[in-house]
Amino acid sequence: MAVKILIPGPMRQHTGGLAVVEAQGATVQEVLVDLSSKHAAITGRLFDGKNVRRFINVYLNNEDIRYLQNLATPTKDGDELAIIPAVAGGSQ
Repeated sequence: MAVKILIPGPMRQHTGGLAVVEAQGATVQEVLVDLSSKHAAITGRLFDGKNVRRFINVYLNNEDIRYLQNLATPTKDGDELAIIPAVAGGSQ
């Protein structure tokens, strides 16, 4: 099942400049592992060991996976996965 993955600007250098890629998998974790197998350079930006890095937010069809089943959230053909790095900062 093909899942469309939206790649944020800062990570596109790891996907050959592509803003959208497709990956396969029955769960969010399987999709991200497939993405990493196709674009190995992105692995270190997404994962800290077996977990998604703390500052990376992942949304499946506009739903934060942390409020679903996290990495075990099921996916289906045509789903859209958005990778969104957290932004920090403030005013001076």
